[in-house]
Amino acid sequence: MAPEAHVLGLLCLRCHARFEEPRMFAGCPRCRAQGVAVNLTVEYDLVPLAGATPETFGTAARGLWRFRHLLPARPAHPISLGEGATPLVPLERLGRRLGLPRLYAKDESQNPTWSYKDRLCAMAVTHAVETGARVITISSTGNHGASTAAYAARAGLPCVIFTLASVPETMKTLMQAYGAAVVACPTSESRWDLMREGVERFGWYPTSGFVTPPSGSNPWGVEGYKTIAYEVAEDLGWTAPDVVVVPSAYSDGLYGIWKGWTELRTLGLVKHAPRMIAAEPFGPLADALERGLQAPEPVEAPAPSVAFSIASRYGTWQGLAALRESGGAGVRLTDEGVLEAQRALAREEGLYVEPSSAASLTAVMQLAGRGALDAEQTIVLILTSGGLKDPGASRAWLPPVPAADGDFDRLLTVLREAYGLALDR
Repeated sequence: MAPEAHVLGLLCLRCHARFEEPRMFAGCPRCRAQGVAVNLTVEYDLVPLAGATPETFGTAARGLWRFRHLLPARPAHPISLGEGATPLVPLERLGRRLGLPRLYAKDESQNPTWSYKDRLCAMAVTHAVETGARVITISSTGNHGASTAAYAARAGLPCVIFTLASVPETMKTLMQAYGAAVVACPTSESRWDLMREGVERFGWYPTSGFVTPPSGSNPWGVEGYKTIAYEVAEDLGWTAPDVVVVPSAYSDGLYGIWKGWTELRTLGLVKHAPRMIAAEPFGPLADALERGLQAPEPVEAPAPSVAFSIASRYGTWQGLAALRESGGAGVRLTDEGVLEAQRALAREEGLYVEPSSAASLTAVMQLAGRGALDAEQTIVLILTSGGLKDPGASRAWLPPVPAADGDFDRLLTVLREAYGLALDR
């Protein structure tokens, strides 16, 4: 039997209290009593994996579950849709333009529901089934909700989703298409209140957070993001990049990926862990680092962001921990920068991603413009979701589609006038 890390329980990231109760989804109760919202994380004994090599994980299977040795749920038949094993794509044209020849993108849009949330939901819903859950629930503006609905359907469990009326119709369609009961609430706080009642009164199993201020999502689910680090390490010949950039709101992905790197380093499978960068529209983590805060404080939201999936006034302890431990940084974004990055990825690299996903490139473009990145560094962007999740946002930089009749000379004129293409030379 292959060696596996031993699960010790849930650990508070701040006070290091350990809890054996598996259904703790509101963060550390001791820290919250002190006025600090802190997520829990799964604690392991890694000694059984001492001496692990890349061959430990095998090559016969692909995807998230081949790394079950380092995951908290290891059933013979996990709730899976074939998530993981997404490509690491060299961004050669963009890299040359930005002076970063070792620039890569981890394209998470190639997961089953077209976002990296599938890694979290595969793990969380598998844990839900293992612990006897009867209803899955979540508060979401789109990707997380769609993924939760899909994995709940795969598990044969009902799913209740609390969203906002303002989210794009595409996102609502995705969530409902998988069979979820989707309800719209006026504010994020109101949806969290309703969700918390379902969790506390009826034992609904949450895949996201539901407390104010937020601390992060289901700690068992966050473990799924570690596999991004494992896959990137493997694709780079079991070395770590110098920088990893992650679009961030409550920082489940940021922290989960960082935790994956720390485990690989502890096991000696990589020599160092990368510097983590949080790409965030409103900058609560950047604010906390600049002001030397113990924990992030809510920041002002000047206007709604085109990167609505990650547009949060709140940062989390787990996100701040990942940045501090890695010597990283938070980068504030503008809508103009996000749409510029979305356009560049699509037109220069053939990668069409959601604005929130393009945020990672926005951060790199800003850092490169300030001379804050080294040309010798290996830099990995996490592209979290596909562009068809919010196609309406792209109309801001796309021209109307012109009409063409049967006259070819007229077509050449249309191509030149509408698209700047002189193809008659």
